[in-house]
Amino acid sequence: MDTSSKRPVMALMGEFSAGKSTLANLLLGEGHSPVKVTATQLPPVWFSYGDEEPYAVGLYGSETPLALEDLEQVSVDDTAHVRIFLKSEILELMDVIDMPGNSDPNMSAEVWRRAVQHVDGVIWCSHANQAWRQSEAAVWEEMPDHLYPNSILLLTRFDKILGDSNRNRVMRRVRAEAEHQFSGVFPISLTDALSSGENRQQWEASGAEDFISALLEIALTSLMV
Repeated sequence: MDTSSKRPVMALMGEFSAGKSTLANLLLGEGHSPVKVTATQLPPVWFSYGDEEPYAVGLYGSETPLALEDLEQVSVDDTAHVRIFLKSEILELMDVIDMPGNSDPNMSAEVWRRAVQHVDGVIWCSHANQAWRQSEAAVWEEMPDHLYPNSILLLTRFDKILGDSNRNRVMRRVRAEAEHQFSGVFPISLTDALSSGENRQQWEASGAEDFISALLEIALTSLMV
């Protein structure tokens, strides 16, 4: 864990287009995450609670002030991560690192591997229609074992799987293959969760209630350690 923060650090990970940017919007508050740029080739973006000015951290620890409008210009070759501070409720309990997609063939895996040393847990996004591909499992096996109890496997776009039998089949397979490596496996429709507003029934039906409850339990347990 980064010594400047007493909060647990959770990383958002997964393959390209698995829903990490939408998840960042859900957790941080819609419009707070620079989604348009975090979907492109950027180093990890580390969100913390506060109102400090953002900065880029070099490979050897140097800190350079950064204007958010220049975020797209940050090079992955000489930047370990970018720090951004927001007064978001979730950040009062945990820091969040939005990682680049680990399947991008144009980006070295070292870009996200450098940041893994700072994290206490991972929310791994996997597209439900192609849930828990072999390539995902291979990357996850590289992760330190101590992250497993504090990590969640999130099956995104679960609403795109039609029929209870198909949904149950996906959940059975993924749980059989991966549940022992995570604290839990949760299906979710991130778009439904984002658009739920005050509609409690839609929020719960999206899968967000169960996921957020599990995430908060991990955060609170980590804070008590």
